[in-house]
Amino acid sequence: MGSAALGFVRFWYAFIVGDDWTVAIGVIAALAVTSMLGRRGVAAWWLLPVVVGLLLFASLRRAAGKHQ
Repeated sequence: MGSAALGFVRFWYAFIVGDDWTVAIGVIAALAVTSMLGRRGVAAWWLLPVVVGLLLFASLRRAAGKHQ
């Protein structure tokens, strides 16, 4: 893999995953579940904001616990 391609991959990894990989996995899972429910005709637009809010709360709680 070339230097430019490696830099590209590293940028997107840092942008998407960042410091907390659990948030990235949670958002991907929430997107998948919302998509599956939407394809079945369920109005699941509310699921993604709720999950993101919960993930943010959990991430901030973990980060605050590390600094005490």
